[in-house]
Amino acid sequence: MAKEQKVTPKEQNRLQLTQLLQNKATLKQDIAADAESVFLNLKETIKSELIALRAIVPDERVRLYYKERGDYEIHVYIGSDVLVFSLHHNVFRLPDYNPLWGTGYFQQNDQRGYFGVIYTYNFLAESLIQNRLDDSGYLISRLFVNHEKHFFIEGRTQLSGIFRDTERHLWNDDICSLVVQMTFAYALSFDLFIPPYEIQDEISVNQMHYMGETLKLQTGKRLGFKLRSEDTDIS
Repeated sequence: MAKEQKVTPKEQNRLQLTQLLQNKATLKQDIAADAESVFLNLKETIKSELIALRAIVPDERVRLYYKERGDYEIHVYIGSDVLVFSLHHNVFRLPDYNPLWGTGYFQQNDQRGYFGVIYTYNFLAESLIQNRLDDSGYLISRLFVNHEKHFFIEGRTQLSGIFRDTERHLWNDDICSLVVQMTFAYALSFDLFIPPYEIQDEISVNQMHYMGETLKLQTGKRLGFKLRSEDTDIS
């Protein structure tokens, strides 16, 4: 009778490492590819939407164009705003305390709890055009996409209320158009507020020297009489 060969601790460790590589590492590659596909879909939809808006709004004083910064970042100039869409290069797991783990969709398959993430920031266009480094931009949404292209959105816009059920929402072209249009609308709905007098009652000599070209005081759409933490939806 053949003697059963005993697996050494080294071989057992190697087997576990192999399983991790075959399962988790492969999963993350799949998620990264799906997130990149969604980001490319967003880019093409943004371009199409800008073309459609320009046909309706021919006034060249109204900014309607985009700039790409590498493969995973796009700056969309729309009116007095810039929306920065950025695909993060890493894949993230939902933290254990996230209530989504208590839903059937995630309990059936914990791999569904790993996501690629696309960030959307809002800046004033003049902040980027004039390179005003002290100006603020604000994160307005995060789009989470898993390996099944199911997704959810969190953030300041109404999108976070519409797309919170990951199991029910599968990314497609119609959803992409809605996300782009509502993100544009959210940015355009907010105006620049005058900061309180006390914020601007003192400037440095360096700031004074540059006032001829631009006032080097921090500017942000939500600086002034609105709090950064204030969250207002589009009606």
